[in-house]
Amino acid sequence: MKKDLWNANLYDQQHAFVSEFGGDIIEILAPKSSEKILDIGCGTGDLANQLTERGVEVIGIDQSENMIDQANAKYPHIDFRVADILQMNFDRDFDAVFSNATLHWVKQPEVAISNIYSALKPDGRFVAEFGGKGNIHLIADQLKKQFNISEDSELFPWYFPTIGEYSSLMENAGFRVVFAQHFDRPTPLEGEDGLRKWIEMFASHLFNQTSEKEKDQILVNIESNLKEQMYIDGKWIADYKRIRVIGIKETSR
Repeated sequence: MKKDLWNANLYDQQHAFVSEFGGDIIEILAPKSSEKILDIGCGTGDLANQLTERGVEVIGIDQSENMIDQANAKYPHIDFRVADILQMNFDRDFDAVFSNATLHWVKQPEVAISNIYSALKPDGRFVAEFGGKGNIHLIADQLKKQFNISEDSELFPWYFPTIGEYSSLMENAGFRVVFAQHFDRPTPLEGEDGLRKWIEMFASHLFNQTSEKEKDQILVNIESNLKEQMYIDGKWIADYKRIRVIGIKETSR
């Protein structure tokens, strides 16, 4: 069984910005009371809880058992499940499928989009935000250099598509893409060790074969190489570039 490397406490303490920025995408989702909505990649449940507060019936799924345990502890009234988007088999169960900061982790997007399409009722909507082309370009380049890997490597964890690429995949699955946006969102990382904590949160698997001494040296190298570009006015600023999409499940398919 694959080891769960997600640290739910670190996520809540140091990376609350993930859910905070997700508030914007909830407004785009425009949930209506009594709707049934699937939250894919729900993390520790904060956005699912916001949806519930609006009278929505929510099911939240995440591949990480650690994240789901934390979500259940925080919001025991919500239905959270450990599940993989590539394995889910919902069939026309939801009025909307919602996802924030998750789909760039899914390197088989065709399967994911097909499963999302299947999960929606006719005329249901798919609303998502995730990392797009050029997202964390500076950090990713350093990780590739330090670990001598390419974007095609199994070790490289992310998929950052262009807006045209992802929209085409959605259309191929049967969605009518009614909104698509690719935008810059410089994102402050909390504290002097913000960059280091970000890497430990989101790229921890790369250090599986390194000693603590080697890990520390790699992190020092990355901080040193990126400080001039990323450390601005006393803060680390990550070079986020995000995609937002809305797709409608066409009833003719």
